[in-house]
Amino acid sequence: ARLDLGSTGKFRTLITYLEIISRLRERDLKLDHAALQRLANPKNPDVLGRWMADYLGRGQDRSLPAVLNAAMARQYSAAPEPFYTGGGVHTFINFDKADNTRHMDLWEATRDSVNLVYIRVMRDIVRHYIYENPGVRHMLENPDDPARQAYLMRFIDQESRVFLARYYHRHARESAAQRAQDLYGRAGRNAKRFTAVFRYLNPGADFSAYEAALFARLPAARALKPQVLKRLYATLGANLDLNDLGYVTRIHPLELWVARYLDSHPRASFADAAAASRNQRIGVYRWLLRPSRFAAQNLRIRSMLEEQAFQKVLADWRRLGYPFDNLTPSYATAIGASGDRPAALAELMGIVMNDGRRLPTVNFTQLDFARGTPYQTEFVHAAPRPEQLFPAPISAVVKKALAGVVEGGTAVRLRGALHYPDGSPIPVGGKTGTGDNRYDRWGPGGQLLSSTVVNRTAAFVFYLGDRYYGTMVAMVPGTQAGNYGFTSALVAQMLSKLLPQLEPLLFSGTHAAAKAVRPEPLPPPRPGAAEAAEGTTRQAAPDEDKPLQMDLGRGLPPGRGGRAGSGGANGIK
Repeated sequence: ARLDLGSTGKFRTLITYLEIISRLRERDLKLDHAALQRLANPKNPDVLGRWMADYLGRGQDRSLPAVLNAAMARQYSAAPEPFYTGGGVHTFINFDKADNTRHMDLWEATRDSVNLVYIRVMRDIVRHYIYENPGVRHMLENPDDPARQAYLMRFIDQESRVFLARYYHRHARESAAQRAQDLYGRAGRNAKRFTAVFRYLNPGADFSAYEAALFARLPAARALKPQVLKRLYATLGANLDLNDLGYVTRIHPLELWVARYLDSHPRASFADAAAASRNQRIGVYRWLLRPSRFAAQNLRIRSMLEEQAFQKVLADWRRLGYPFDNLTPSYATAIGASGDRPAALAELMGIVMNDGRRLPTVNFTQLDFARGTPYQTEFVHAAPRPEQLFPAPISAVVKKALAGVVEGGTAVRLRGALHYPDGSPIPVGGKTGTGDNRYDRWGPGGQLLSSTVVNRTAAFVFYLGDRYYGTMVAMVPGTQAGNYGFTSALVAQMLSKLLPQLEPLLFSGTHAAAKAVRPEPLPPPRPGAAEAAEGTTRQAAPDEDKPLQMDLGRGLPPGRGGRAGSGGANGIK
């Protein structure tokens, strides 16, 4: 399932931000002062690249820990404002309205989970990925750049398919008569609009057929003079293109095209309709291709560039265990709009805990087949090979930021919850998130028509000391979630009550409760007496420093399991 886990998305966003800073440092360390000055130009739209060049150009500490800490100290506004992202204008709010007038660094914004700061961080990330291609800026400023046409055609194809799919699914199961009645009804009691719809759906109808259909639909039209009717019939016929037709009827021209196409191709699939409508879909957007629409073109091109940038963000996230193949191309991804899974968040925390390295999960370290028989085979797990995914200093900064969430932020209920046997506090950190997942329908002018609750979640991804980590989630599924108003404070409170009971198990120093029990090795069997070996085992605790072992095929007679050695060829290591 893809769960809306709210501000846990800031956890991933913070790591992506610090990774970009680390890569920019590596790039700019090779540049001379003049090159750094060019990158630090205030007109450079890559805010992160501009900041890095300015920082290095001022001759400050260039070590990675120093650069990362300086990046965390960058100030952001927490004020609400409209953001053009995800193909439209969106507004976001902070949980605490007192933050609306403040500026803060990323230490504080992470501690208090301030939405508008992280929206702006994601905007900086997206702009960095957009403008790392030096040709993008020229394309957006030069109306004659040939690359503009390619982006606009991609936009037209993509958006027109959205409308086409909507109208295809609306009308595909209707009969021709039902489609016509639907469109006539939306044309209203207007003779001009009815005529345009009728003439388009019935291009071969003569004047008498038109007149009969008009009077049947609009009896008041009988009062119109014959010459008026003939003029309507003549001027609103085949001479109208789809754009003019949409203007006259006030119905989207692609909906009219779909209705007429389905009349003549009742068994057509959506793929058939998309292929057949290519020229019509381009024609509907003819207005956008005019040179006078330079500003409107840039708005669409930026949407396409934003989608490309989010593909790069997705690649960053997937490399660190993000479990889905797409992201919502919106700044709202920074605050959880793209969803996540509890196990994937725990995996990311494990990478942070291991200084930026991914270590494979190992359930068994050794397998013994047919122990005590002539066919005994033993498989020992090879030592795991860590994969370094980002520099260790990034982990140190992230852990420090997450510790602030517990020390004085949204998970402060966990402060002092764990102690070592000597009474000293065990470091605890994490990131909270609250998801209020709804399906909203909006009308013209931004009017909310309906809101259906899907679920409500509260999540906390955490680390305990230098060894343990995990995710805790509370969720109410379905519309009943509308009866609940809990936040991530719920799971923080639950964990604070649970941890004292886990403390002796996790941090006892002896791990006695975690000791496994394994059978003691059997003596070699006497010839011809393999069957007698079955059932002669006794249990004994393994030594603490030995790996967990599992015995399979104990006491099997010859001929039953004697091919255990072939397991290596089947992928057992």
